[in-house]
Amino acid sequence: MSRRTPRLFAAALAAGALLLAGCAEKTATDTPAAGGSGGAFPVSVGNLTLEKRPEKIVSLSPTSTEMLFAIGAGKQVTAVDDQSNYPADAPKSDLSGYQPNAEAIAGKNPDLVVIANDTNKIASQLVALKIPVLLAPAASTLDDTYRQLTDLGKLTGHPAEADAVVRKMKDDITALTKDLPKRAEKLTYYHELGPELYSATSKTFIGTIYALAGLENIADPADADGKNGGYPQLSQEVIVKANPDFVFLADTKCCQQNADTVKARSGWGGVTAVKNNQIVALDDDIASRWGPRVVDLLKAIVDATAKVPA
Repeated sequence: MSRRTPRLFAAALAAGALLLAGCAEKTATDTPAAGGSGGAFPVSVGNLTLEKRPEKIVSLSPTSTEMLFAIGAGKQVTAVDDQSNYPADAPKSDLSGYQPNAEAIAGKNPDLVVIANDTNKIASQLVALKIPVLLAPAASTLDDTYRQLTDLGKLTGHPAEADAVVRKMKDDITALTKDLPKRAEKLTYYHELGPELYSATSKTFIGTIYALAGLENIADPADADGKNGGYPQLSQEVIVKANPDFVFLADTKCCQQNADTVKARSGWGGVTAVKNNQIVALDDDIASRWGPRVVDLLKAIVDATAKVPA
């Protein structure tokens, strides 16, 4: 599976939230969605206004693809990018979200394009072709996730379904976290983005999910000043010295990392996570996206740590 390098991954996740239409642009937090009550059109999100329900949506964001199908807009999606592998029936194409081509996208005759990154200023290129564009970048918080779901619901004519997905996510997260064990000291963890030992701090979206599970992040001191955007590269020595209780691997698909490869690393034999077999293999895709399946990620974390006596 093609995958961004951790450095590019970090840069993408650090991106701010933008909504674009026409030649104007505003942040998603600056301009709440308006109109669209009950799926009525026209509807506006930020500066983007759709006069009628889109029926030829192109998604160049795996997360947005998951969101669109989750809210019941899957039948309106006619093409998705080459990294959108969930759900299985998403209409995968050779379009790229990393190196988008305006001509290739326009060839799909879309009435709405959803992107996560404005690479090569693709948004303005598409707008020049009179193609409506929604830029829904990497979330920084769960509120960003909920907002994107709500906005997509309004734009696609599925506001009630989107609201239901958001409510279920919130309810599921509450259920997972309400009875966490009371511990005298927090369990510590190392989240691995790649075998180059890039990680994510508590200030990132993924870090906030671990925080919900009551865990302490060993990567935080490595980016205390934020100069790495929340995605520092750690050293073997730093990780071994920090002695995390858990190692969570988000590089199982891309880089074939697993409990055995971690145990084979020089000097890691004394790490608590290794000694106690507390190395957790995550699904790379779920761990790198911010859609409805973030609940599955939280469940994997909670289930793994619950096995440790309080």
